[in-house]
Amino acid sequence: MNKIVFLFLIVFFAVSSPVWSQSGSQRLKNEQATLEKQIASTKTLLEKSKKNTRLSLEEVNLIERQIEFREQLLRNIDNQIRSSELKIEQKEGRIQELNAEIERLKKQYAQLLLYAYKKRNKYGDLMFIFSAKTVEEALKRKLYLEKLAEIQQKQMRLIQQNTVLLKEEIKELDLEKEKQLKLADQKKVERAEIVKTKKAKEEIYKRFKEQEDELLKELEKQERDKERLKQEIAAAIQKEIAAEKARIAKEKREAEARRKAEEARKAANTPTVEKPKKPEKEFSLTAESVLIGENFASNKGKLPWPVESGAISQDYGKNKHPTLPNVYTQNNGIDISTPKNANVLAVFKGEVTSVINIPGAGRVVIIKHGDYRTVYSNLQDVYVTKGSMVETKTPIGSLLPNPTGDISVAHFEVHHVKGNSVSQLNPNLWIAK
Repeated sequence: MNKIVFLFLIVFFAVSSPVWSQSGSQRLKNEQATLEKQIASTKTLLEKSKKNTRLSLEEVNLIERQIEFREQLLRNIDNQIRSSELKIEQKEGRIQELNAEIERLKKQYAQLLLYAYKKRNKYGDLMFIFSAKTVEEALKRKLYLEKLAEIQQKQMRLIQQNTVLLKEEIKELDLEKEKQLKLADQKKVERAEIVKTKKAKEEIYKRFKEQEDELLKELEKQERDKERLKQEIAAAIQKEIAAEKARIAKEKREAEARRKAEEARKAANTPTVEKPKKPEKEFSLTAESVLIGENFASNKGKLPWPVESGAISQDYGKNKHPTLPNVYTQNNGIDISTPKNANVLAVFKGEVTSVINIPGAGRVVIIKHGDYRTVYSNLQDVYVTKGSMVETKTPIGSLLPNPTGDISVAHFEVHHVKGNSVSQLNPNLWIAK
């Protein structure tokens, strides 16, 4: 009797199969897909750049990015292999647990069948019930026999369920082992590609070393062009700020004149109580502009790229020259290598406030997003005019071709305007990764 009760309790404490978390594995797969896309993009741009016999700094930067992305991908594959090894270990442990559980359930079921065999006829069951000394005891014996039959059915279902789970775990284990083998093969390929790319990098560096004097002259010219671009952009934004302040001041004067004229008209018959004047603000934005600005700020890290495809060939801030020792360049934005004459796109909706032509930097478009500005330079053709309202991803112009290769380079900046001060921001932190 106690043994049967124990078997009955087992039904309610059967172990359910564990739920495997996929978040970490999926994150690694997403990261792998992004890196593979970046590698493909830099590879395409490098192939285009190699068509020209003259070396360019963009080509060197792109090959550096290619190596960087491939090394990141190699680390990602290593992490996936480690994750796969852990899953295989967990699956094998789970399979052992399920095998042991099925064997235990089968033994218990065999005991139940043996007991049922001994009490196999309905008359035996009736005699078992009617042999009770009291009605209460007879009812308990009847309930006991019903529970025993129920336990047999549940025990069989448990065996069937665990058998299905076991088959699923074995199938998933085989798939995981197959995935691990593919990752190991991919790792070998990536290692070979890194060695190959590094050799190409050494060849380019060797050729650059032979052209060091020419490179220094070209670099000096580029730095002068960058400084001129910086000053022109700063002047354009300050001009916009001054124009906005003048517009606000004019509107205030006109509003004040209308108010005084209205007061003069009513002064003869209606006594008025002069209200205290509110202190004037130094500079303010319209409600619509503030709303646009807030939306722009809330999209930090989510803005689309200013080109459809490409790779960042130079980051924001101080950059070490890849071949010249102890030489650094300062970048006020980011440079993105992209296919020749590619279109440049607005990263967010706003108003075109400046379209200027800067020698050495092509044409430049500045778009206002409340108290933020985005700057797009190195343009050949411009599709918008000052005062135009643009939406996110609106084409605003096409890029100048790079004279040293079959690619173009987009220069992109982000600025924050507060009062009369303008601060430069790192565009890498604003565009989506």
